[in-house]
Amino acid sequence: MSIRLNIEPFTMPGLKTERPLIIAGPCSAESEKQTLETAKQLSKYGIQIFRAGIWKPRTRPNTFEGYGEKALPWLKKVKQETGMYTATEVANAKHVFEALKYGIDILWIGARTTTNPFAVQEVADALKGLDIPVLVKNPVNPDIELWIGAFERLNDAGIKRMAAIHRGFSAYEKSVYRNPPQWEVPIELKRRIPNLPIITDPSHICGTWERLFEISQQAMDLDFDGLIIESHINPDEALSDAKQQITPSELKTMLDKIILRKAEISEENKPTLEQLRAIIDKYDNEIMNILGKRMKIADEIGSYKKANNITILQSKRWDEILTKRISQGKMLGLSSEFVTKIFRAIHQESINHQEAIMNNPKL
Repeated sequence: MSIRLNIEPFTMPGLKTERPLIIAGPCSAESEKQTLETAKQLSKYGIQIFRAGIWKPRTRPNTFEGYGEKALPWLKKVKQETGMYTATEVANAKHVFEALKYGIDILWIGARTTTNPFAVQEVADALKGLDIPVLVKNPVNPDIELWIGAFERLNDAGIKRMAAIHRGFSAYEKSVYRNPPQWEVPIELKRRIPNLPIITDPSHICGTWERLFEISQQAMDLDFDGLIIESHINPDEALSDAKQQITPSELKTMLDKIILRKAEISEENKPTLEQLRAIIDKYDNEIMNILGKRMKIADEIGSYKKANNITILQSKRWDEILTKRISQGKMLGLSSEFVTKIFRAIHQESINHQEAIMNNPKL
């Protein structure tokens, strides 16, 4: 079910509206020279929105946490000398007031702030009555309701020009990504708020520069609206997140490689796609019927376990199932990650069925 928010197009005077919208700049504003030189190079390559962290919420203390208000005049100078729009992260009302005082054009709410409804509400209250674009990063954990709640709070405060930033999600398991993208979450956000622009943050998803193109291309293939990428004139000397930043010229080279595909399906393409989608629908129906039959067997197992006082979870059996299906999936061209997600969900649903039987005194 889609959610109705009062959202206006993410436009600004003179801003190119064609996809993709590109926002770029260093993780942190580290000096006036570094900030201005990075901005001038990005502007030379056609980037119109300059991002830089002023207040940096770091995981642990005694690390570089940004220069705060001291750095805001540097962003003001960027706007004066390049004509670029400026953007920075805010986490509380004081940040909002300071950023607006120095003419920052676009604000974003960071992933850690999004997880805290009180902090989001504080920012929303500080913005009440203003017409300024606000971007909202997904919460650290894949909680789509928290993400949507942030947009609702801002919308209630009168903010209409909003966009989502998809920056990936924290995960306990080891991954090639700093924050695995979990594309299904922003896809669900797009389904529920269709007119909300989504901007992917490949820098924070990847954590290193090597996979930036891969993630950027995937975002464009999913018809997302833009990219926010960290770019620094000398990444090796960056005071924060050095490994995930690239130079402005490297950014230009990467953007030139991205393939933009058509979002609309032409009349010429429709018949073939409709035939293939009909086959998909047929297989989906078969999958649903098989899952229904599987759960009926799970119910029978639950009844047997209850009658014989056997625990629901049988770890050895579960390990055998998962190992066997991952191996089978590889032979069928299915990734281990995909098979694991599917069978974890099936296993949990089986547990839910068996718990309902175990705890029902009438059965």
